[in-house]
Amino acid sequence: MSTLQNAPPVGRDEGTLKIDAHHHLWKFDPVRDSWITDQMAAIQKDFLPGDFKLVLQRNGFDGSVVVQTDQSVAENELLLNHANGNDFIKGVVGWIDLQSRKVEDRLGAYAHSKKIKGFRHVLQSEADRQLMLRSAFMDSISKLARFGFTYDILIFADQLQYIPEFVSAFPNQKFVIDHIAKPGIKNKEIDLWKKEMRDVAKHQNVWCKISGMVTETDWKNWKQQDFVPYLDVIVEAFGTKRIMYGSDWPVCLVAASYENVLGVVEQHFSAFSENERQLFFGENAIQFYNL
Repeated sequence: MSTLQNAPPVGRDEGTLKIDAHHHLWKFDPVRDSWITDQMAAIQKDFLPGDFKLVLQRNGFDGSVVVQTDQSVAENELLLNHANGNDFIKGVVGWIDLQSRKVEDRLGAYAHSKKIKGFRHVLQSEADRQLMLRSAFMDSISKLARFGFTYDILIFADQLQYIPEFVSAFPNQKFVIDHIAKPGIKNKEIDLWKKEMRDVAKHQNVWCKISGMVTETDWKNWKQQDFVPYLDVIVEAFGTKRIMYGSDWPVCLVAASYENVLGVVEQHFSAFSENERQLFFGENAIQFYNL
């Protein structure tokens, strides 16, 4: 039974968990969190488990996967403490130095935690746009599957061109593209992104999170139709068994409420079968992250 509610929402099978596969938590630090600019004043504050539990409960979700924002061991420990103290947090995607010679030792240490499910690196901010193809980085990625860890690919659309080579080197490694690779939705940039995303989706070890879209469009003037062409591409390319829902809360709050973000995908998937909706809103995330 859900830790957040006494009965499953109408239209869901008992035992089918509804999972938000991508959100963040932090105690705001203006130096460490300098990526949160003054334009993002709405999120220049603390966001803690109690805050998000209420949001999930209000929207009928049973659990979540919390994802790192700060690239530090301290962040891992903080998120693990949150997860261990809050049953609704089903998994943690942390950070690890994927260019360190000691990465295997670190992976072994994290393997003892039931809540650490995988890792990610903030590739979108790297000056070297193809950092993921460096030998040291690739060598570390080759070790993840041995410990059962997943890898979240956080990139901007200009880096999609490097991902087929990256993921094809590790056919037994589970990857997921965060935020549909952040295409330029605001300027309706889609053609090259569509081609490259389809190329990535040919690799069956790659999933995609339908998340983070509202921050890639006009924050104050977006509409449902802005997202439809991109959603159509993702569903056509990955199918309904390799996509998952993520709110990107609280980052999404710069452009939309949680309910607005959820409403975009609820409307889009309303014509899908109940089974397909259950896959998207929970079962795929459970399978991918072994929740």
